[in-house]
Amino acid sequence: MMTETVVTVQEAPNNNAAPNKGADQPLAWIKINIDYFKTTPGLLKIAEFVLGIFCMSLGSPAYYGGSHFFLFVVVVSFIGTLIWIVIYLLGIREAINFPVNWILTELVNTGICTVCYFIAFILQLIVAASLHPGHYRRGAQIAAGVFGIFNALVYAFATYLLHNEWKGTRTN
Repeated sequence: MMTETVVTVQEAPNNNAAPNKGADQPLAWIKINIDYFKTTPGLLKIAEFVLGIFCMSLGSPAYYGGSHFFLFVVVVSFIGTLIWIVIYLLGIREAINFPVNWILTELVNTGICTVCYFIAFILQLIVAASLHPGHYRRGAQIAAGVFGIFNALVYAFATYLLHNEWKGTRTN
């Protein structure tokens, strides 16, 4: 009779191998999402961002009370829009499993920005109209108010689209 011999070969770990592309990298969940900015909501966020830059540059420095509030609204809305741009650009909304209603959160944020922008541009135009015609910043203050009108309309349209999307995802 013959004796059988079983040989088990175990591969030695290779420390020089390329790292695994999943669990070893802490930021592997981040995916750059440029395609979102080709959609209507993405283009509206870009428009809000650019118009916010125009409003900040034309409305500053704030020498008058109404301009202070206008710039406060513009800067806070700008920061909020920038945060939403980063959320969509990096795909954070899809990667994080928090129990957050993202659409409702964005709807509330954009709606508050819309109302505040409407109040702020009216106040900005009142302040700019009260300046004497020879004032060196009068034209810039009026232009800031006009760009505030445009940005308020962009925020209002974005709020409308978000409301429709939120209404479509609700379950009764």
